[in-house]
Amino acid sequence: MSLPSPSAAPLAAAPQRVPAPGSAPATPFPPDSGREHAPADTAREHGPADVVWDHAPATMVRRYTPAAAQPHDPRAYAPSSPGFPGPAAPLFLPVVDLDTGGAVAIEVIAEGASPGGPGVAGTVNGLLAAAREEALLPLVLPISAAAVASGSAGLAPLHEAMRMCNRRPREVILVIEGDLAPVERTALLSGIDGLRAVGYLIAFGGIGTAALPLDLLADASPYVIALAPDLVARGPRDPRRGALAESLVRLARGVGAHVLAPGVRDETQLAAVRGWGIRLAQGPLLAPSDWRPSHGYNRVHVPLPVPEAAAVTASLGPRVQELLLPAVTLPAEATAEEVVAVLSAEPSITSVILVDEYQRPQGSVDRSRFLLFMAGAYGHALHARKPAGRLADPAKIVAKTTPVVAAMQVAGRDNARVYDDLVVVDEVGRCMGVVRVGDLLRHAADLQARPVR
Repeated sequence: MSLPSPSAAPLAAAPQRVPAPGSAPATPFPPDSGREHAPADTAREHGPADVVWDHAPATMVRRYTPAAAQPHDPRAYAPSSPGFPGPAAPLFLPVVDLDTGGAVAIEVIAEGASPGGPGVAGTVNGLLAAAREEALLPLVLPISAAAVASGSAGLAPLHEAMRMCNRRPREVILVIEGDLAPVERTALLSGIDGLRAVGYLIAFGGIGTAALPLDLLADASPYVIALAPDLVARGPRDPRRGALAESLVRLARGVGAHVLAPGVRDETQLAAVRGWGIRLAQGPLLAPSDWRPSHGYNRVHVPLPVPEAAAVTASLGPRVQELLLPAVTLPAEATAEEVVAVLSAEPSITSVILVDEYQRPQGSVDRSRFLLFMAGAYGHALHARKPAGRLADPAKIVAKTTPVVAAMQVAGRDNARVYDDLVVVDEVGRCMGVVRVGDLLRHAADLQARPVR
């Protein structure tokens, strides 16, 4: 997508009446409220060089001499180069899943207003830069807290840029940055609710060093929490900062948010990030500074963990992704009657997963318990036309990279639901399928039968 370039040469202005010397008019083209007269010598003394004054019977008019056509200035759109101090080129930072090495999103940092300012120029510029690069992955765009708190009026340029770029709000993660001290808490939460209602995903940046009340994370329920780069840089060598990072990761899990570690520069930091339990990371170690989405490389090299960690995980069995079965899903608002119809159509279905609009599991309906409940006294009459979520259980969720032994530990946490299907999710929490406990038991038995080397 290319931005429209301004006209090379200004249009010649039509003759306009000249106001009397004094204060400047309020608008560039004032209305005809009267005719002004001035001596010719005074006009020549104070008028610009390219204005020619003529005497007319009723008034004195001025004519602008058209300026010569100016060549197109590439510095207005091209990155800065020696001798041409134009705007800096936008940065494209891929968000990498450390388990797979794939880029799951792209953070775009472009020139614009200051992070603490009320405007969204930087956010819009980043969105347009991603459109010019034809980036197809979800975008991570910084936005100031003041802009979010200002309400929908200040965010109109962002919505218009989204429309021009043909982007859907659910494909954009807005990272709230800047000083939150002068921002009213109620206005900020109201602005976050408005963005989330449109479909945007909300994140907070600079966690660990920013002046951000931690209880605000509980109230805002962000989708992603990005640690401060300074915390990632100093945490591996400072036990106190490492403990802070671990506590923030635990907090993020409690509020249901993913954690992003930016600025990973060496393998020591990468090992620390893995030890904290973080899967999403950025930094020069994972992708060069000139990385672009248009290059077509959506997988990057992730250094392997230390051999000791690999030897420990080698005895835990294959990943549950290898045992994946297709999941039968219904919207979270589905009625119990719809679930009964699905279970009656296919006897091999052992569970129905209720998901939201982003395919994230909201509940799990076990076949045996559900049908037994519906077959009870007045069960169908009481629950058939009501949401099935009333009879659903919390889904037992495991990541796709979870080994078999760890998955069995998740299955055994609730004695009353030991044989419930496990729901496998990807790196952003979307349902990929289910794993049956019987398959886990079979692979665990094969693992125990193997001779120890």
